Amino acid sequence: MKTSYKLLAALCVAGLTSAVVPTVSVAAEMGGMMAGSPAGTWKFTGPGRGGNPGAEVTIKLDYKDGKLTGVQAASEGPRGPQPEQAISDASFKDGVVAFSISREFNGNVRVTKYSGKLAGDTITGNIEAPGRGGDPTPVKSEWVAKRSH
Repeated sequence: MKTSYKLLAALCVAGLTSAVVPTVSVAAEMGGMMAGSPAGTWKFTGPGRGGNPGAEVTIKLDYKDGKLTGVQAASEGPRGPQPEQAISDASFKDGVVAFSISREFNGNVRVTKYSGKLAGDTITGNIEAPGRGGDPTPVKSEWVAKRSH
């Protein structure tokens, strides 16, 4: 009789384990808002020109099958309305999020590069933008983005 109880207990444990493990793997495959994934909506204050306060920026990232994609949401900037813009050159490796955003102003294309370390609901890193007024020296600043749920 003791053997029957042990067998029944072992089967119950095996059944519970198999019920929990697929749930975790399905959530991991979703690539969504799980810890360690950059997927989600991120907000940060972009750097302002000449020491002026910056504007709030919203980036929407998706991470599926090892591929990072996303957009910078449309916004109202100092030069007027800015349309939604897809990110490019995107990667997520070893907890580092990196991507570029290209924008055209008066026939000139400006590429801004973002790179940052993901830690929970925060990305902390650097922004590198082209110099202004023909200056070849890139303008560098820090960014701290928070995931908005």
